[in-house]
Parts: sequence; C-alpha cells; structure tokens
Amino acid sequence: MQKITIDPVTRIEGHLKIEVMVDAGEVKEATSSGTLFRGLELILRGRDPRDASRIVQRACGVCPSSHATASVFALDRAFGIENEIPNNGRILRNLILGANFIQSHILHFYHLAALDYVDLARLADYGGDDLGLMSLKRFIAGGELVPFLPRYEGDYRLDDKTNQDMASHYLRALEMRRKAHEMLAVFGGKMPHNVAVVAGGVTERPTIDKITSFLWRLNEIREFIDNVYIPDVLRVAKSYPDYLEIGSSHNCFLSYGAFDLDMDQTDQTRRRRLFRQGFVDTDLHYEALNPEGITEEVKHSWYADSTTHRHPSQGETIPEMGKAAAYSWLKAPRYKGNAPEVGPLARMVVSWYGGDQKVRQLLSGLLSEMKVEFRDLFSVLGRHAARALDCKLVADAMADWVLQLTPGEPVCATYELPQEGEGMGLTGAPRGALGHWIRIKEGVIESYQLVVPTTWNASPKDDSEQPGPLEKALLGTKVKDTENPFEIVRIVRSFDPCLACAVHVVNPYGREFIRFRTL
Repeated sequence: MQKITIDPVTRIEGHLKIEVMVDAGEVKEATSSGTLFRGLELILRGRDPRDASRIVQRACGVCPSSHATASVFALDRAFGIENEIPNNGRILRNLILGANFIQSHILHFYHLAALDYVDLARLADYGGDDLGLMSLKRFIAGGELVPFLPRYEGDYRLDDKTNQDMASHYLRALEMRRKAHEMLAVFGGKMPHNVAVVAGGVTERPTIDKITSFLWRLNEIREFIDNVYIPDVLRVAKSYPDYLEIGSSHNCFLSYGAFDLDMDQTDQTRRRRLFRQGFVDTDLHYEALNPEGITEEVKHSWYADSTTHRHPSQGETIPEMGKAAAYSWLKAPRYKGNAPEVGPLARMVVSWYGGDQKVRQLLSGLLSEMKVEFRDLFSVLGRHAARALDCKLVADAMADWVLQLTPGEPVCATYELPQEGEGMGLTGAPRGALGHWIRIKEGVIESYQLVVPTTWNASPKDDSEQPGPLEKALLGTKVKDTENPFEIVRIVRSFDPCLACAVHVVNPYGREFIRFRTL
C-alpha cells in the first residue's frame, strides 16, 4: 500500500492533515488530524460570563457571528431571560448571523473550492475585454500565480467559456463578500467579531437609514446568488457528474436548526426555526433532536482518557500530547453512538425529512435541474449544491426579516448577573451544528465547552473505532494519480473544514506571553 500525506490541506481555514493508504488505486484507510491544540475553554475560565460572546468569536474570523450567537443563547438560558428577548433583538441577531452565512458560503465555493475545478492558468491565453480577467492575465503572465499555486495538476474539464466565466465570477464574488461584510457591520458594528450580539439581545438599534442600507446590499447579493452562484454550481455538476457519486459519509445527518422565527419556546430544540432541528439516521428516518444524546470521545484524541464519552455540559479539556493511539487535537463528537455529518447538506436533509415544505420545493427543483435522485446529494457536489441553496434560503428570508424591524422599540432585555447558572446554546453555523455549554459559579465562568461543526465532520475515530464523517467519505475513493490526488482534496474541501474553530494555540507550559491592560 502507498501512503499519501497532505499536510496541511490548503484553501481551508486552519491546519488539517489528511493521510490515506491507497492499495490498487483505492483508499483503504484514512485519518483526519487537527494539528493544533484548542485552549479556548481554558482561556474562558474565571472570566465574567458576559465576556464569553466577545471572546468565543476569536475562535474564527470566517464565522465569528455563529459563535457569538451560540454563546448568547447559552447566556440567555444561564441568566434566565431566554423568553424575554425583544422581537427586534431576535431579528437583528438573525440578520447579523445571516450576513455571516452568506459571505462564508460565497467564500467557500469561489475562493476555496472552485479552484479545484477552474483552471486559472488557462487565462494566460485570454484575449477578451473583461477588465478583471485582463488583470488576472497580466498577473499570471508575470509568473505570479501565488496564491493559485502550488496545486495538483490535471483533471480540469470546464470548456474555455465556462472556465473564463467562473474566473470572472471569482473576482465578482470578492465584491459580494465585501458587501456582505458591510451589511453585517450595519447592525453588528464591524466584521469580523461583531460587537452588537450580547446576552438579552443586541446593542444596536434599527433606523430607517440602516434598514435601507442593509436591504440594498442584500438585494444585490440575492441577485448574485440566483443568477451566478447557483448556476455556477450546476455548471460544475454538469462537467463533473462522477463527483455526485463519491464522497458520501455515514449517510446520517444532524442539525441544530438555525435562525429563530419566534422566542415562544425556551427549549431551543423545539423553537420554530428557518432550518429544522433533528437527526436523520442511515435509513433516512427523522427524529426530533435530543441534546442529551451528544457525547465526545477521545480514544484517538490527545486528551486524557478520563474525559471520554461525556456530555459537553460535563466535558473537560485536559490535553495529553503523545497519548498512545491518538492522532488529532479534535475530539470525536457522537450522537447516540452515530457519527453524523453536519453542515448545509445536513440542514437540507433534516429539513426535507422533517417536513419543511419550502426546502422540499427548492430541493425538488434542484434535483430536476441536475437530473439526479435525492440520495445523489450525499456526495461532493451534493454538498456544494446544498450550500448554494442554504445561501439562497437565508438571503431570501433576510429580505423579509429586515422589514419586520420596528425602529424605536427595545432591542435588549434587562437582567442581573447571576451567581450560579448553567446554559446551552445550539445554533447552525455555515459549516453545521454548533453548540456552546456554560456553567457559572460565584459570578464567573467555571466551565465552558464548544463543540463546533468541524469537530463533528473532521473528527478522528471514536472509542469503538468508528471513523469520523470526513474519514468515512474518503474510504473507497478511487485515486487515478497518487502524485495528483485531486479526488482527496475535492472530497475534503466539500465539507468546508474550519480547523480554526476546532483547534487553537496556547503555550503548553502555561507561561504568559504578554499582558494587556484595558483602561
């Protein structure tokens, strides 16, 4: 057997190492390794609970608003104010989170994944009058292909016209991401790491000017999603039909839902949300979400064995580098013993089998356009298609939500900081199910745990040797050229891994690097 090591995988967020063993051109073994330790939970200990929604956003600069949202849901519960959030506060939280979803999805397809299919080097022969492509041509002609090189060579199938169109859209997508960031900053103050989302609601008040500023940017982005993003995904699918047949994981899916449509339910697993909460098993049976079914296992993770098979509310972060049989800083989250996939595809599957008619209608149109069956979506290009529809559903809903804001009405509930309390925050991030758990004692954080989407998807094997979803998706893959393993990186990137959320750096010796004093 031949070993292929890709370390780090490029064009993702953070440091991921993938190793596969190939025999007769087929992947027989696969390991997914997060190569940095996450110490964020330790950083939060002893701090004022209200600091959490600021600090946890530093988990990642791509999807910080998701962490802010999960954190304030946990704080709302711990403070006993979860059904006191003003309607304006609920809507503004959704708009801030939605803007983050949009920019992240556009980033992933065009700037992280599309370059597996679009050959920018062919623009050296471009003779048209598109100013953006002419600039790229001059860039390439000057020998400056970084950051587009190094890359694996071969298997670029798009015709010249489609290749040029998508290269042009690569540039236009940068503009759309900028507008999404601006849109988020209208109500969030800044991006990344917004300063508006807090326990009880938000700090920013809506005005007619802000609503207008937000909406005109949103409508331009919606036009891009409908007329550029979704068609481009379909064009790639047409040229790479075999990628609708590879990359399936365990074919069970988990979603915490996302975007509260009301605050009538204190139980987050029962709230009306834009996307359904729930679990779909390998027989495609839907069941309601039960957070008590979540555990984390660490047999193959560099954490103390005493922390294995615990619910996150009882979780501990005790690093043990060098532990026998371990190969990752990611833990192995499991749901009732299963290793479900999370992310846009999971949200579509759970919403479909949970009976969401809007999702069913949109997905039915996509399946008809792609001329495939529903289960064909459990694949590399199925994930890209699901992410594009996820983006559309969020953007279209935001156009309604922003008009439901009421200037002059409250945006945040009042509360007193409790001395004791516990809270759980469950939401959806662009990459999938995101959960935060907090315990407060004597007015400060005693314990804080995060279980993030990439911890689910890129997890190592669990205590029973069950591989994580990404590892499972690699098994059985046919690799045509071990020197250019396109198939491997295309499968990995289809999950949109975010190792920055899953792992973080601290000084393992506990020494202080630098101290800041805020006046």
